[in-house]
Amino acid sequence: MSTFVIRTRGARLLAVAPLLGLLACAGGGDARRSTSGPAVAREPAAGESFFGTLRQLTFGGQNAEAYWSPDGTQLIFQRTASDSTCDQQFVIKADGSDLRMVSNGLGRTTCGYFYAGGARIVYSSTFQADTNCPAPPDMTRGYVWALYDFDVYTSEPDGSDLRKIFGTPGYDAEATLSPDGTRIVFTSTRDGDLDIYTMNVDGTEVRQLTHTPGYDGGPFFSHDGSKIVYRAGHPDTPEALADYEALLAENMVRPSRMEIFVMDADGSNQRQITNLGGANFAPYFTPDDRRIIFSSNHEDPHGRNFDLYLVNLDGTGLTKVTTDGDFDGFPMFSPDGTKLVFASNRHGEVEGETNIFIADWVER
Repeated sequence: MSTFVIRTRGARLLAVAPLLGLLACAGGGDARRSTSGPAVAREPAAGESFFGTLRQLTFGGQNAEAYWSPDGTQLIFQRTASDSTCDQQFVIKADGSDLRMVSNGLGRTTCGYFYAGGARIVYSSTFQADTNCPAPPDMTRGYVWALYDFDVYTSEPDGSDLRKIFGTPGYDAEATLSPDGTRIVFTSTRDGDLDIYTMNVDGTEVRQLTHTPGYDGGPFFSHDGSKIVYRAGHPDTPEALADYEALLAENMVRPSRMEIFVMDADGSNQRQITNLGGANFAPYFTPDDRRIIFSSNHEDPHGRNFDLYLVNLDGTGLTKVTTDGDFDGFPMFSPDGTKLVFASNRHGEVEGETNIFIADWVER
């Protein structure tokens, strides 16, 4: 999760964040609302045979990382609105109505997710370290993500009762929950590298799951809770490792090479699923837990076009899902498996804007 920057066909760098992502304080109970209308029907691109009806939920700005409520009626996502320079957390109904901001508007936020049962949400924010929007990363080192000083918070879905779950100096973000609601999985630099951890929902019993040098992040549990899928970029040469460590010391990471991995929920049996090259990220299990859907730019030699793909857990059966010719990412199936939400540059009124779409899923 962490802020993810997209290079569009116009070759402009655009933050759609997370990445690539919570003290009782301001923001309790008076979530700011903005007007929103019903979702607009769109035609899938030619060849998008997994999609039935396609609907656009947001219009304008940068909107990404939309994740379903357990009952399938709402989505939480991050948005940079016209009156803000930093991502904040918003909730919207699945029909595109009732858009409202649920974070407190301070600092930067990332990676919102509903608790099992939907009574609370979790997300990461920098507001305790600094209420201002943090500065963008220094791109003189090339294309990098900034590792901001995120802590993990929880609140009610309307933004009230905001509480800090945990945070250490540095990056604590990319938090999602197990299906039974008992464990949080997240990425942290607490031990000097970007690794994946789990903990109880109250912040106790923290366990480190990954140990290979490099960036391990974007974790999600399988629907049965037995596995975790994630993206990883492990330096494979001394030069690449030196570059990674130098950037990490400056709270940055270079995300240009990442592959999809799966492990058991206790961290055992780690295995690489893809070996495609390029940036492969935002993995999520299909409803039957037999495949993974993810976003990749491996087919574009310029690295600008990201499409959605399916792959079996043994790495076979790679299948292309989207063909729009621009950015498609952050896919997540609805709880009943009948719909897919994702973020896309398609149908933007302004070049490079990223919006939230829902497609009726047609299994093949």
